[in-house]
Amino acid sequence: MKLEKKDILKALENITVPGEGMNMVESGAVTNIQIFGDEVELDITIKNPSLQARKKTEVEILKIIHKEVYEKAKIKINVKVDAPSTKPKTNEIKGKPIPGIKNIIAVASGKGGVGKSTVTANLAVTLAKMGFKVGLLDADIYGPSMPIMFDVANEKPLAVNIEGKSKMKPVESYGVKLLSIGFFTQPNQAVIWRGPMASKALNQMIFDAHWGEIDFMLIDLPPGTGDIHLSIVQAMPITGAVVVSTPQEVALADARKGVAMFQQDSINVPVLGIVENMAYFTPEELPDNKYYIFGKEGAKNLAEDLKIPFLGEIPLVQSIREAGDVGRPAAMQTGTATEAAFEELTRNVVQQVVNRNDSLPPTEAVKITTMAGCSAVKKK
Repeated sequence: MKLEKKDILKALENITVPGEGMNMVESGAVTNIQIFGDEVELDITIKNPSLQARKKTEVEILKIIHKEVYEKAKIKINVKVDAPSTKPKTNEIKGKPIPGIKNIIAVASGKGGVGKSTVTANLAVTLAKMGFKVGLLDADIYGPSMPIMFDVANEKPLAVNIEGKSKMKPVESYGVKLLSIGFFTQPNQAVIWRGPMASKALNQMIFDAHWGEIDFMLIDLPPGTGDIHLSIVQAMPITGAVVVSTPQEVALADARKGVAMFQQDSINVPVLGIVENMAYFTPEELPDNKYYIFGKEGAKNLAEDLKIPFLGEIPLVQSIREAGDVGRPAAMQTGTATEAAFEELTRNVVQQVVNRNDSLPPTEAVKITTMAGCSAVKKK
């Protein structure tokens, strides 16, 4: 008997593809049919990866061709499985969106003592100076420092009624909305909590607060790669992460781990770049001299090695430390080299956020409301 391709296709219309609800021809599962006399070779592609589905498909094809076309046909079936990937999409955004907040930037460091909180505070103030609406969440549960750096250590968030629900109103200072566990503890009180309790407190500050409209929410993360970091990326749709390091090898080793944490498949947060803090020291009486106390361009070289942006370098300046201690971030000192350094850093961060939102899946359609003072960024 001469076998015809059309007869075989007609017979295969009686078979439903496992898990798809369409027949084998309609779904496109039949990719090729070769006929040689009474021999038939079929290439079939299914999406169900189970062995049971493969065997079921083969048996049904044999039965239907023998029944409907030719009972003595010699049939060879090549079943290929094209299962949808279960791996997360590249730079997939996780977390529950927060109404009104457009961009969430996590500021991290693998190592403590590299000036991460200082960089975060000055970045927040500079964004506010540029005209952005800024929020800052102090997620360093065990060592909150933002209330001191913003001179609001004695303030307490007020309760406000929003649509019948009681919400925390963040404390505002220098144009930055601020929440920290430091507002709820005494200055000499240690926070001795296990991970789940710290994570619960963090979630309350995130979701039980009335932040309003925010262009940039900065999150000052604790050092390391622990519970708080995981809680943040699970709870909030992070736009990107900024990693702070000093140039010395000991700090760089931990900064590398910090970058690796965000790049893990299970976390997968875009790294906007690396900041080199305490890059060099220039004495006030010798303004043209640079002394590389902690090494030279270590963080810059690390950024090149990891193929991520280098966001800028912040010098080791006594007034930055003094300004943080008295609660007036150094970026507010007009006409100084310190202000210029933080402005360059901030422009680079904003540019990387714009680039990231243009090229990767956004948390939502990002619309930056103003670019005032941000000459390096073209308004979209």
